[in-house]
Amino acid sequence: MKISNTPNNSSTITGFILLGFSCPKEGQILLFVLFSGVYLLTLMGNSSIICAVYWDQRLHTPMYILLANFSFLEIWYVTSTVPNMLANFLSDNKVISFSWCFLQFYFFFSLGSTECLFLAIMAFDRYLAICRPLHYPTLMTGRLCTNLVISCWVLGFLWFLIPIIITSQMSFCGSRIIDHFLCDPGPLLVLTCQKAPVMELVFSTLSPLPLIITFLFIMGSYALVLRAVLKVPSAAGRRKAFSTCGSHLAVVSLFCGSVLVMYGSPTSEHEAGMQKIVTLFYSVVTPLLNPVIYSLRNKDMKKALKKFLRL
Repeated sequence: MKISNTPNNSSTITGFILLGFSCPKEGQILLFVLFSGVYLLTLMGNSSIICAVYWDQRLHTPMYILLANFSFLEIWYVTSTVPNMLANFLSDNKVISFSWCFLQFYFFFSLGSTECLFLAIMAFDRYLAICRPLHYPTLMTGRLCTNLVISCWVLGFLWFLIPIIITSQMSFCGSRIIDHFLCDPGPLLVLTCQKAPVMELVFSTLSPLPLIITFLFIMGSYALVLRAVLKVPSAAGRRKAFSTCGSHLAVVSLFCGSVLVMYGSPTSEHEAGMQKIVTLFYSVVTPLLNPVIYSLRNKDMKKALKKFLRL
């Protein structure tokens, strides 16, 4: 990475400046307390699901194993942004080093891509369970489940590897102020010394692509599930089938809906304040709500959580 000073800069800046949320010092402290609580609740909620699945033998099935891995992913996803955001609330200069900025950039988007892939294989699991119930045990084996989980992690972390390496080698000029609470590609590319329309095109294509592909796959899977459920003669059977999919559909709607709003249209169409709010929703609020959604709508998970909390 090359750092270019301009006449407007009398001192050398060792990193980017993340403006975060502009408000008085008292407001910054209030936000620190609020997001500290949200972060701790997110860690506790997702960790509880992981422990409940681990300790309860009845939950050692592909559906819950995928859910435990998804909760593990959510812990790291929220950790890629919130700790630095909390440090910025108490910081006066709000500087993030160049290396940490690009590491955050890489892990945030890689974990986001991995989450899209996990949502897709969870939909695939529900499709097999409802549309192919007799063949489900032979199709969704432990080996296939493990291979799907590994594939999600590997593909998710390979997706943005080359673009982030190329971007990190660019030269940055000017104040290097990022009007965001994380290192986002849009504000970063604006700060390059020379405009990079090719990289802007690459990011505008790569960012929504995993989401669009997996979202179409999920919708296709649930279209087949809906067709199969409507053929079930009893109302109780239909309710049971819908209950197994309701939690996942709610999570898909929260995550995919907010990300599509953010990256489904050109960045220039969003004001900085709206970018922060939408990004905050899918990066912080959604990981907090996911454990609540899965535990409230799933009887087996509620029983396992009660059993774990009594230990």
